[in-house]
Amino acid sequence: MSYGYPPQGGQGGYPPQQGGYPGGGQPGYPPQGQPGGYGAPGAPGGYPPAQAGGYGQAPGGYPPAPGGAGGYGGAPSSIGFEGVGAQQPPAQNYGAPPAGYGAPQAGYGAPPQPTGGYPPQQGGYGAPPQAGGYPAGGSAPPQPGYAPQQQPYGAPPPGQQGYGQAPGYGASASAPMPTNQQMYGQQNVQPAYSQPAHSSPHAGAKVSHMTQGMAAMAIKTHGTVKPFSGFNAESDAQVLRKAMKGLGTDEKAIINVLGYRSCDQRQKIKTQYKQAYGRDLVKDIKSEVSGNFEELLCAMLMKPREYDAYCLYDAMAGAGTTESTLIEILVSRSNAEKKEINDIYQKKYHKKLENELMSETSGHFRKLLVSLNNAGRDESHNVNVAKAREDADKLYRAGEKKWGTDEATFNLIMASRSHVQLQATFDEYYKVAKRDIIKSIQSEFSGDVEDGMCAIVDIARNPPSYFAKRLYQSMKGAGTNDTMLIRVMVSRSEVDMVEIKHAFKNLFKKELGKFIGDDTSGDYKKLLHALVGN
Repeated sequence: MSYGYPPQGGQGGYPPQQGGYPGGGQPGYPPQGQPGGYGAPGAPGGYPPAQAGGYGQAPGGYPPAPGGAGGYGGAPSSIGFEGVGAQQPPAQNYGAPPAGYGAPQAGYGAPPQPTGGYPPQQGGYGAPPQAGGYPAGGSAPPQPGYAPQQQPYGAPPPGQQGYGQAPGYGASASAPMPTNQQMYGQQNVQPAYSQPAHSSPHAGAKVSHMTQGMAAMAIKTHGTVKPFSGFNAESDAQVLRKAMKGLGTDEKAIINVLGYRSCDQRQKIKTQYKQAYGRDLVKDIKSEVSGNFEELLCAMLMKPREYDAYCLYDAMAGAGTTESTLIEILVSRSNAEKKEINDIYQKKYHKKLENELMSETSGHFRKLLVSLNNAGRDESHNVNVAKAREDADKLYRAGEKKWGTDEATFNLIMASRSHVQLQATFDEYYKVAKRDIIKSIQSEFSGDVEDGMCAIVDIARNPPSYFAKRLYQSMKGAGTNDTMLIRVMVSRSEVDMVEIKHAFKNLFKKELGKFIGDDTSGDYKKLLHALVGN
């Protein structure tokens, strides 16, 4: 299984196979011989051109030739944990067409000049393409067949391909990342390619070839906990009953079963346990173990959205509210997941989640949470650059350009636009404001609403990086926020924990498993290590 983008050879391979893109007999991209197409491979204006030693340059420019205007030249600046020194995008995205290519077709931006290369010469992306391959040198040269995008996720797992440097908080605004809302909380999403969408309510709207290609792609994410082969719910239930029967408890047996089964398999074990012994597995575990080990086991025995609903309820129960929990869940879950959370919350706690959010929060933060909980975010994969420019201008006029802040404009755009559309908007915002959107949010907002807005930016740009930082926050300094640690580990272990681990190492120069081991102990540590994949 390849982790890279574009996909490696075979199904959906890259570079394109004879007859179109992707390979493997699938419908070609762009269509050959159609209006707006690029022509046959290797032909003048074709995609990719027949060049020695590399992928060549397609209209829209990927990868652009070394050196000049329109390319992704210039080194990104260092990225701090709280968004200090966020990378800055180029001032110009499109140059003139290089020699040997036909004129750009309708709906595509002009390709870059054959100067001003991508990747940047500094900042960890490596050197530009050399004759015979891509790239030469660099801090972490990709494996064969890998053509990195602007902000891929982390370093590759051993023996795998396809991850570059994970950005930090307020990661690079230099180009939109190939992320989308639906890929998180959903495993094994296959890459999908489509032609750029030209329809737009805004006259003259165009979508760049590169931006659209990234927007149309669904990244495949990888969990560390996978279904156990040869699974047998009856035998697992027997092992658990034996581990808790009589005097003493065999914690190792409990870890060996529950720590290495998928959530769906754990649900089957719960059902079989009650069927075989007339006992509730969760109640038996609570009577046998305690503390953080108990809390972690109970979390693992809930269904994902049931656990989300529980975490939201717990964050608002009693005196005070844990606002960071509300932000984490409502910012990172898809529309379908939030609708399911609301249904479960109503049935289990006999309260409407929206009413609880309104009663526990106030001001612009309350409005942001209600908007997010409404589950109405656009989840399409198309990017409208003209709309991105319009929204960027609105954000600038709502904040940096005026005295005070028009919070309603920020709320509308940040809570409603798709993640790939937000990426494009953040790029356009830098061109208008001459600073990264994170910096502007930090200067215009404060407190919980600032945290919420920054979380939206992080999730739109790089979800694994966001959750890596959440894990770091849970363990840094004196003491451990075990509730946060457990929530992130359980909720992401089957979604994107592989990517989170690599983002964690890139951001903090430490292995996540080692960091957890230094901050926890006993059976609790062993079970966390099972989830992290140690």
